[in-house]
Amino acid sequence: MSSFWDLPHVHAVELTVPAAAIDVLGHANNVEYLGWLEKAAWDHTTALGLGWDAFQRLNRAMVARHTEMDYIAAAFAGDDLRVGTWIVDNDGRISITRRYQIVRAGDGVTLMRARTRWVCVALDSGKPRRMPPEFVQGYAVTARENQD
Repeated sequence: MSSFWDLPHVHAVELTVPAAAIDVLGHANNVEYLGWLEKAAWDHTTALGLGWDAFQRLNRAMVARHTEMDYIAAAFAGDDLRVGTWIVDNDGRISITRRYQIVRAGDGVTLMRARTRWVCVALDSGKPRRMPPEFVQGYAVTARENQD
C-alpha cells in the first residue's frame, strides 16, 4: 500500500467521501479537500504528542499561513481515500512546512498534492512567536524532498 506515496515515512488518515461533499459537477467540491488536509495535519500533530492540551500548556499553536493545492483527479461519493502528510521543513524558529498527498485507495491514483506553511503563534494574542523547544523537536522533518 505504501508504494503510491511520494515520500517515505508518511502519516496517513483514512476517510470515505460523504455524499454531502459532492457538488453540482458530481464530484467532491474543492473546499472539501482543504478540510481533509487539516484533518491529516491535526491527526499527525496529535500523534506527535502536540495536541490541544500541549498547545494550551505552552500557549502556542500552529496556524496555516499559506497553502498551495494541486488538484489532479476527482473524488466521488463513497471513494475511500488516504490523506498522507509529512513535515518537510522546520526552520527551528517560527514555521514549518507540511506536504500532503491524497490517494484514492481503490486504484492508488493521486488526487491531490498540496503544501502548507504553518506559523507558530501565541494562543493568548494570536501573534507570531518563536516555537518552544517542544515544537522544534516534535515537528521534526519527517521526509526530505527535492526542491523545484
